[in-house]
Amino acid sequence: MILVVGGAGYIGSHLVKELVKTKEVVVLDNLSTGFETLIDKKAIFIRGDLGDPNILNKIFSQYKIDAVMHFAANSLVGESVQDPYKYYQNNVSATLTLLNTMLKHDVQNFIFSSTAATYGIPDVDIITEETNTHPINPYGRSKLMIEHILEDFSNAYSLNYIVLRYFNAAGAHSSAQIGESHNPETHLIPIILQHLLGERDAISVFGTDYNTPDGTCIRDYIHVTDLASAHILALQALLTGKINTSVFNLGNGTGYSVKEVIETCEEITGVNANIIHTDRRAGDPARLVASSNKIYQELGWKAELDLQSIIASAWEWHKKQLKK
Repeated sequence: MILVVGGAGYIGSHLVKELVKTKEVVVLDNLSTGFETLIDKKAIFIRGDLGDPNILNKIFSQYKIDAVMHFAANSLVGESVQDPYKYYQNNVSATLTLLNTMLKHDVQNFIFSSTAATYGIPDVDIITEETNTHPINPYGRSKLMIEHILEDFSNAYSLNYIVLRYFNAAGAHSSAQIGESHNPETHLIPIILQHLLGERDAISVFGTDYNTPDGTCIRDYIHVTDLASAHILALQALLTGKINTSVFNLGNGTGYSVKEVIETCEEITGVNANIIHTDRRAGDPARLVASSNKIYQELGWKAELDLQSIIASAWEWHKKQLKK
């Protein structure tokens, strides 16, 4: 049985929907940002905090947990700057409670959904696992802290773990039953699609003078079901003993510019966007793209779904929400 913390959130719910096809799954989520309606009915749902030792002890006592998959971090960069305590409390302290409870119950396998924000503003075009980590905000620092803790726990307590770093999860499940929903929404693709559905007056493009082919920032987007498949492959590698510890990037290797994303949204929806060009945002690098060569070589994973597939699936999900 697999415990998925944060399984009611965007990425976690997509992972659960795929994982229940082959595993028994327990989901722990406090629903602070997730939605119970996104959790697959085949999973057992328990509402609570990952930092609550009483709930954790009950779960590990009641169920034979073989591995834990962690998607329950707070993840808004701006909020982490304004309220760092919240991020260190949930992302670090609560995760420590989870890890400690795991070890008490002799659960040794851990999949950590990390972030490419651990790299900060890299000085390379393509980020590899060897790129220096210099996070520039409390969110990225909190994630990197857990990565260091995992390494120490592995050395001291024989914890097996895999860390997966990525930038922008996007898209929706092919069934259109679950998709991307945040409050407030901060991600580019859903913001564009909400605008094209008439829910926003316009979209803002922050900077058009970057050193990129079209002047707008380039970012790495991965379809959420591709991310789910990477997490499942990582889980299998741990459970079979193929890998004891590792860190993998999940990227498409090329990236898409803001202008490309907007134009693809317009093409798929048949609606033209009202675009407001404004100044650059502080700290926005021109290009953030990750290489997935390592995980391809070791586990055979690569991103299968392109930008058109990402946006088409997201569009079906957003249209369905409008009808509700």
